[in-house]
Amino acid sequence: MDLVPALQEPLKQPLKSVLGPATAKVMAEHLGLHTVGDLLHHYPRRYEERGQLTHLADLPMDEHVTVVAQVADARLHTFASAKAPRGKGQRLEVTITDGSGRLQLVFFGNGVHKPHKELLPGTRALFAGKVSVFNRRLQLAHPAYELLRGDDVAEAVDSWAGALIPLYPATAKLESWKIAKAVQTVLPSAQEAIDPLPESLRAGRGLISLPEALLKIHRPHTKADIDDARSRLKWDEAFVLQVALARRRHADTQLPAVARRPKPDGLLAAFDERLPFTLTEGQQKVSKEIFADLATDHPMHRLLQGEVGSGKTLVALRAMLAVVDAGGQAAMLAPTEVLAQQHHRSIVEMMGELAESGMLGGAEQATKVVLLTGSMGAAARRRALLDLATGEAGIVIGTHALIEDKVQFHDLGLVVVDEQHRFGVEQRDALRGKGKQPPHLLVMTATPIPRTVAMTVFGDLETSVLDQLPAGRSPIASHVVPAADKPHFLARAWERVREEVAGGHQAYVVCPRIGDEEEDPGKARKSPEDEAEKRPPLAVLDVAGQLAEGPLKGLRVEVLHGRMPPDDKDAVMRRFAAGETDVLVATTVIEVGVNVPNATVMVIMDADRFGVSQLHQLRGRVGRGSAPGLCLLVSEMPEASAARQRLTAVASTLDGFELSRLDLEQRREGDVLGQAQSGARTSLRMLAVIDDEEIITQAREEAAAVVAADPDLEHLPGLRTALEALLDEDREQYLEKG
Repeated sequence: MDLVPALQEPLKQPLKSVLGPATAKVMAEHLGLHTVGDLLHHYPRRYEERGQLTHLADLPMDEHVTVVAQVADARLHTFASAKAPRGKGQRLEVTITDGSGRLQLVFFGNGVHKPHKELLPGTRALFAGKVSVFNRRLQLAHPAYELLRGDDVAEAVDSWAGALIPLYPATAKLESWKIAKAVQTVLPSAQEAIDPLPESLRAGRGLISLPEALLKIHRPHTKADIDDARSRLKWDEAFVLQVALARRRHADTQLPAVARRPKPDGLLAAFDERLPFTLTEGQQKVSKEIFADLATDHPMHRLLQGEVGSGKTLVALRAMLAVVDAGGQAAMLAPTEVLAQQHHRSIVEMMGELAESGMLGGAEQATKVVLLTGSMGAAARRRALLDLATGEAGIVIGTHALIEDKVQFHDLGLVVVDEQHRFGVEQRDALRGKGKQPPHLLVMTATPIPRTVAMTVFGDLETSVLDQLPAGRSPIASHVVPAADKPHFLARAWERVREEVAGGHQAYVVCPRIGDEEEDPGKARKSPEDEAEKRPPLAVLDVAGQLAEGPLKGLRVEVLHGRMPPDDKDAVMRRFAAGETDVLVATTVIEVGVNVPNATVMVIMDADRFGVSQLHQLRGRVGRGSAPGLCLLVSEMPEASAARQRLTAVASTLDGFELSRLDLEQRREGDVLGQAQSGARTSLRMLAVIDDEEIITQAREEAAAVVAADPDLEHLPGLRTALEALLDEDREQYLEKG
């Protein structure tokens, strides 16, 4: 379901009862449009102006395009072929121009007769097809076309709305103007759309009504019409979404929770005394926000975001200790066993005798810190479960094994989730259900999230940001290695790896896929440049072999990937952490939480196959000790390509927030309500999370005021219906569990 405002009967009508069955079928299968309302919310991507033609000079390869142009020249060739040995084969070549460039159209066989009669020099038309290259020239083979006849002005005005021609997101099976004709058929129904925006908000912001906005977006007469319609439709999307989130937050404030305040001379105070360094200003500020939340009697819902290495774990541990001080228990949920074990080790190390409750030498305020993962032996598991049930263990760190039915807590007060995007919402929910009353929730992520995205995706969580690195962290230098243009740069990269190893350090080499070929190489992120270059992404198993035999011969090289048995993975990671391996060739399994301070260099192969934020995450694995880090981004993409520009941007800044904005601008938003998880289409058609920061901020304020005054929206039936359309069951649950 989309952000479609209240759909009354005419808008709920199935398209197959209004359009031809064939058109309706293509719309359902290829564009996900099923009802009149869906089609009305399938907005034009852009508009062509009569007289101002699409630039043929800027045509993208391999994409379906619609151009408005004039026929410059048309020639019919006959030729001999297997099917027409007597020279009766026919090929029509038509050259079209728009002043910026020229493009060839070709028609073959029986398909030449109609265009031969119609596409005469001087004729203007809309042409649509897929851009390809033949004989080093761009061409459209058998394009669909629609003549623009100047003499029949009335009809042209009717079907193309005068000066502005809407161009719709189309498919090979359904050209833009056929969609436009279908929209023309259903447009009268737009009058029936109920307005979700409260009258006062609309008047206060000077927004046009919804029926008027739908009319102007599909049939604008001027550019001002388009602007009015877009402003209005963006507000709908932002406001309905923010109302959904505001209602979530409002419902949370109604839930009871136990307020948890640390004792003045308890566990937290003893821990702070032990710390060999002072907290950064950022850590102190964020801790203050968290402790204020923990002291209230409704559950905290807070997102803690900070760069890799900014000390999030320490902040989370202090919150956990405060809860233990107050008589509760704290659970930390990690996405992998390796990470859970690592958190357990580092927390026990940081706490020292404070983690040794009941043992000789344990401090009097001490508690027990237990680990719970799927691969533990039965005896250790039984002991851990008993410690949780009796309350003997104040802190537990584990994987999703924590969520199983058998796990009982004495008094669960705080849940800390590490690396939020790795966890299904269901899992967080199941863990939260283990408290006698809803526990407080702290979500940590090292993926920097721009403020507006946090307001939309995590709109039901308050946000804290750690943006300074603790003293002693080394800077990371990043460079792009253009392997195709300058092969000697790649040779130098392997020399650098050898130099680091000779200096007593270790290296990572990251590849996009594993290479045991069950996996579909197409799963790697595809960009148009990848399409042009068909080589499959480099694989861990191939690269490791080539390095061990070639440029890194004599070094201890091991592999790590997601399909290895868990025990083997742990063993490889342990050897690498212990310094018994020089070079680890891995997939992105190392992206999250592997902490080896001695690793100083990372080489990312086919770096253009990764997203910007992912490259930033990976790079954060080196330079974690006192020696400086080096990250080399290897790519065969040409210098002018978008993929290379993306890598240059990553190499030029270490600011994760800056990069996450860039990443979003390039990928667009996906579906901010998390439907991306199920691959559904984006629910945001007009709103761009990055560009429309101001609208989102204002919509959030308006939504909070509306929900505070009328939580059940009793006086706003239009808004209520719009919410129901947005929050079909899946999304409602997604927000429920947020």
